[in-house]
Amino acid sequence: MPIRILPPAGAPRVLAAAQLSNSVGDGAYYVCSALYFTRVVGLSPTRIGLCLTVAWAVGSVAGVSWGAFADRRGPRGTAVLLALATSAAVVSFLFIRSFAPFLVATCLYATAQCGLAAARQALLAGLVAPASRTGVLAHLQSTLNAGLAVGAAVGGLALQYDTREAYLAVFALDGLCFLLCAVVLLRLPLVAGVPARKSDEPRLAVLRDRPYVVVTLLNAVLLLRMPLLSLAIPLWIVDRTDAPSWMVSALFVLNTLAVMLFQVRMARGVTGTDTASRAVRHSSLIMFVSCAVFALSAAGMPGWAAGAVLVVGAVLQVVAEMQQSAGSWQIGFVLAPAHQVGQYQGFFGTGVPVARTLGPLLLTSLLVMWGVPGWLLLGAVFLVAGFAMGPAVRWAERDRGREARSRTSDRPAAVIG
Repeated sequence: MPIRILPPAGAPRVLAAAQLSNSVGDGAYYVCSALYFTRVVGLSPTRIGLCLTVAWAVGSVAGVSWGAFADRRGPRGTAVLLALATSAAVVSFLFIRSFAPFLVATCLYATAQCGLAAARQALLAGLVAPASRTGVLAHLQSTLNAGLAVGAAVGGLALQYDTREAYLAVFALDGLCFLLCAVVLLRLPLVAGVPARKSDEPRLAVLRDRPYVVVTLLNAVLLLRMPLLSLAIPLWIVDRTDAPSWMVSALFVLNTLAVMLFQVRMARGVTGTDTASRAVRHSSLIMFVSCAVFALSAAGMPGWAAGAVLVVGAVLQVVAEMQQSAGSWQIGFVLAPAHQVGQYQGFFGTGVPVARTLGPLLLTSLLVMWGVPGWLLLGAVFLVAGFAMGPAVRWAERDRGREARSRTSDRPAAVIG
């Protein structure tokens, strides 16, 4: 069966265009931001790390509130507002020359990014039928990877010049890309906000939904795979193996191309919570094997052999990544109440900033310092979280069933006469 690159026409294709526009800017930003703030602005790496940790912590909390706002006021307008806010935050980096303004701007950037992700999910839920959401999300993930790859190439040009003007051009490009994203989102139909069902309904009901909290925590653990490719594996290749250093770039390209080409196909079999839980479980098992293979690359073998082992580990990792992504998308959407998709997706999405902030410290300590035992322990953590997802999902479904029966019993009985 041929690989379909473009999502279906209509709202999915417009959402993909919006995703592509801002991911190109993000790709360039991610490549250049650290060097810009150290070399041009003059901030220390420690201060940059502190700012990013604080910012993503603030953003992950604020994303839940923005998701709830999107539920009530409408996700399209909220998404456009947050895309504009992200653009403003990026542009403000052009004028920052000290620590305090950098911290404020970074918090604004992370808050807008987390809120935008939640609002977009609510927008997708309002425009795409439930049976098609996982497939559309797979297309969006492929689009995201394509945009990041293009943006990274643009950022690479700025790194080649390594001048203040080149870095400023990258930040200006990122700001323009988010501005374009806002314009593209305006092409989507309006999705009406949904008022709260009960006057006494808590403002952030997701925080009281214990099964969903557990599912979100397990997903956050599984997302610790995110810093592997960008940080832990490059350090491992350089410090612990005899593989050539260019393998770092090769593995990144391999991952990006695989997701672009095969994420949609990998998501086709995920049609409900049972298949989603099975996909997550299988992904954790594959991830465990991948960790063991990466550990094997430090067994004192020649550089070419270590490189071949690393490629095998990377292939297993990207297969696990695509399966886990498809399963988690389905689980996160299906278990969210229809009138609170933005709020629930905002909370479910906190796994990404958690992985970005805690993952580097955990993974470098575990893998670079512990070596092979660290890889095996990390694989075991993935395995436990993946196998625990199924029972957690069934718990959430039972809880939803009890709530539905409770609402039915609370309705007044019909009067027959």
